[in-house]
Amino acid sequence: MESGYAVIPISPKYSEVMGIATLNTISDISDPVDTLTIYVGPDKLIQMADEIVQLHPRRVIFNPGTEDSKVESSLQRAGIETEQACTLVLLRTGQFEN
Repeated sequence: MESGYAVIPISPKYSEVMGIATLNTISDISDPVDTLTIYVGPDKLIQMADEIVQLHPRRVIFNPGTEDSKVESSLQRAGIETEQACTLVLLRTGQFEN
C-alpha cells in the first residue's frame, strides 16, 4: 500500500488486515489481479492451486518459505508467470514492476 498498489488481503481467519476488509478465499476475488503474492506455506498453497489458476493473475510471487515446485509448474503450464522472491525486497529495490 505504501508503494501505491491496491491490496486485497485473503484470510479465512481474520476479518481485516491493517484496516482492510479481507476476503475468505482467492475465489472471492472478482476484479482482475496482476500480481498475487503468496505468504502461506506449501501445505496450504497446494490446497489453493486450482483457485490461483482460475483467478489467472499475470504473475505469482512465492515469498521465501512458500515455494512448491508442483504448484509453480502447474501455474506456469496455465500461462502464469512465477517468481521466487521477497515481495518487500522487490518493492524497496524498484524491481516489483519487472
